[in-house]
Amino acid sequence: MDSETFWLGQGPLQLPDVLALARGERRLALWEDEAYRQRLRAGQEAIRARLAEGSPVYGVTTGVGASVANTIPLALQEEMPHQLLRFHGCGTGRILEEEEAAAVLVVRAASLARGHSGVSEALLERLCLALEHRLLPRIPAEGSVGASGDLTPLSYLAAMLIGEREVTFGGRVLAADAAWAELGVETLRLGPKESLALMNGTSMMAALGCLVWEQAQRLARLAAAVTAVVSEVCHGNPDHFDARIFSWKPHPGTEQAASWIREDLERNDVLPLGRLQDRYSIRCAPHVLGVLLDAAAFAKDLLEIEVNGVNDNPLVDPERGDVLHGGNFYGGHVALAMDTLKTAIASVADLLDRQLTLLCCPDTSGGLPENLVARTGDGALVHHGFKAMQISASALTAEALKLTMPAAAFSRSTESHNQDKVSMGTIAARDGLRIAELTETVGAIAVLAVCQAVDLRERDGQAPGRRAGLLRDAVRKVVPSLEHDRRQDHDIARVLELQRTGTVGLEP
Repeated sequence: MDSETFWLGQGPLQLPDVLALARGERRLALWEDEAYRQRLRAGQEAIRARLAEGSPVYGVTTGVGASVANTIPLALQEEMPHQLLRFHGCGTGRILEEEEAAAVLVVRAASLARGHSGVSEALLERLCLALEHRLLPRIPAEGSVGASGDLTPLSYLAAMLIGEREVTFGGRVLAADAAWAELGVETLRLGPKESLALMNGTSMMAALGCLVWEQAQRLARLAAAVTAVVSEVCHGNPDHFDARIFSWKPHPGTEQAASWIREDLERNDVLPLGRLQDRYSIRCAPHVLGVLLDAAAFAKDLLEIEVNGVNDNPLVDPERGDVLHGGNFYGGHVALAMDTLKTAIASVADLLDRQLTLLCCPDTSGGLPENLVARTGDGALVHHGFKAMQISASALTAEALKLTMPAAAFSRSTESHNQDKVSMGTIAARDGLRIAELTETVGAIAVLAVCQAVDLRERDGQAPGRRAGLLRDAVRKVVPSLEHDRRQDHDIARVLELQRTGTVGLEP
């Protein structure tokens, strides 16, 4: 089998698989094993058998939600799947980026491919085809309470399959039916239960959670490098990162963060020691970053269960033919993962903001010029260096910290008191994305500041250590040293691009 192909249905997805598939780095295809395919057919047959014997099936022979007591006449049952997705076309807010929408598609396909949702091979193959050709639904970010899963956002995925609403295709926005026509493929007609299977799950919150998880790890590594360089240019005490300290309270994330900082502090000469004990934003940085790394590991475990779990309703037992009604669409574990992770990410924004302040004050930076102003003499008086950058970083940090209020705490009753206890997992995931974005920008400002500090120390005869040199040299390829005041918004944008493309100088 092609190692670049992930065979949907053969085994579980790990979070890196989700991300690689969402970016088009791997191909998704439905597993060709005949026994597996037969199991999918058995799931559909179980639904048909229940209908043939006149037994009720939620969302097929009944209304949905609080309308479950309504009986759907046989003549209307074929119409039901398409009407279900249509009335949920009320999403609001920004449209998900292509990578985000692709991740949603991957995660929904992974759940449906387990064979307990009563969907056809044709539907799963169509999801794989859409991903391969980057024909992606335009999904509004807002409108989900996280139980019954992500009904409204996922209705846009279901609508795409039947040729309704809009998609992105070939870098353009166009009607879904027009995109399928360009591809030379007919739109699907959804069978019983299939629109409900597509919509009634946790796939948007879990997909966005995968992206938050990845960003969390990148931010932890970046912050460790920044911490090392801040310690170096401020003449901090490197003994704060001695491995023995962390082995005596061995949280894995803290040990990892301290190890990175030790690596990044490697140098050939001994710097003067500013203080026996550095301020907490330096001395305790491994502990702050350790919380983020351990929160990311915790979130990964929960998200991988969610990604690979069967999370719609009702569910089918293909072996016994039973149709079971339950609540696997409840996104409480995603809410827990995201509320935990977003708080740990925001704490890192706060850490970097504090370190920036240390760099800009001569009494805490070991004598660096105030606000890292490079000009000397009387001319320095009209230059302010990183003074406004501190304000921007502080504003970004405050916004990140404000968003740490746990979304799960805001469960409320909705939909005629049928959905009377909901997870808010999708809101937690969206908060996580925003907090990560804000923290990433604080990180870019901190990177610019430490590079300026390295230049200033080098001007005074202090050669940079290994990581300080790598970081400074990578940044200086796109941003010159701040010799006099200038706008720095473009500088921030260029460093953000370095961070997002992995070329900011963190490579081994």
